[in-house]
Amino acid sequence: MLRREITVDGKPYQVEVSECPIGSPFSIEVNNKIRKATLEKEPNTEGFSIKVDGKLYKVELPNIERNTPFSIKVNEIPFKVEFKSALATPRISITAPSPVSVLVQKPTKAPGEGVVAAPMAGKIISIRVRKGDSVKMGTVLCVLEAMKMENEITAQKSGVIEEIKTQEGKAVNEGDILMLIK
Repeated sequence: MLRREITVDGKPYQVEVSECPIGSPFSIEVNNKIRKATLEKEPNTEGFSIKVDGKLYKVELPNIERNTPFSIKVNEIPFKVEFKSALATPRISITAPSPVSVLVQKPTKAPGEGVVAAPMAGKIISIRVRKGDSVKMGTVLCVLEAMKMENEITAQKSGVIEEIKTQEGKAVNEGDILMLIK
């Protein structure tokens, strides 16, 4: 689950997104109102389309720098967007890519049970557990920086850290195995 405060043309929004697979319906909560959405990659472009509550929008998304406002075009209309802050305890499930990564990457298959995989390409900036540590479901295992945003990778099951296959500062690709939990 990813919760962020963003501003669009100066107007604040609280946005919460869980899993958002390309081509399948998902829910997005904006200012405590749940909306149904579907993402589709636009062929031969860097853009995508999103259908929200039955209405189709074509979106062009540039590269995003952390803490730097950027422009996004929706149906050819530019909007200034800025990520303000993470809300509550922002977490990204290992099987649910962040909304930004979904826009620019194809989803991968869910990893096997006990396998903690990178949900997107990025750099490991913090590892918060060690081999042999007992963890509960929801425990933050590491922090992955992707597109200048910090994403907490959490345990999807309780168990013991069997192996850590990454290190701080290492670049990883989407789907790379980070840890094993037994």
